[in-house]
Amino acid sequence: MSKNAEHLEDISQLKARYFRLMDTQQWDSWHNCFTDDVSATYEGAPRISEEEPKDIHITGREELVEGVKKLMTGACSMHQGFMPEIEMLSDEKATGIWAMFDYVRLPTCNFKGWGHYHEVYVRSSEGWKIEKIHLTRLHTEEEWV
Repeated sequence: MSKNAEHLEDISQLKARYFRLMDTQQWDSWHNCFTDDVSATYEGAPRISEEEPKDIHITGREELVEGVKKLMTGACSMHQGFMPEIEMLSDEKATGIWAMFDYVRLPTCNFKGWGHYHEVYVRSSEGWKIEKIHLTRLHTEEEWV
């Protein structure tokens, strides 16, 4: 396998872990998917009340993990990412776009969303990490309970 193919597979594995660890709420392990200074923007995010903002921006690994952990308390989520478009910029940096669907059952709302993750990845001594996330939405549905 070429070095480029190895990098592409490692990044795909990283994104699979991102989804699985979030859905199983393994926050200590999910933490390892990100750089310390990760920047994350989620447009049309699930929310616990209609008064909460639909768009979220968080900077920093600890802040991101705590923010998502707080939102997901008492929730059940299913995230799917597919059709990756990964571009290697160098042996140490890459970008990716993933089509996505998520279904999040919060205590107050059942949420469905469709869109795309636009991401930047960097390779460290610990492997590939997510440095930047920008989730754009094509459509969302909220059913308040």
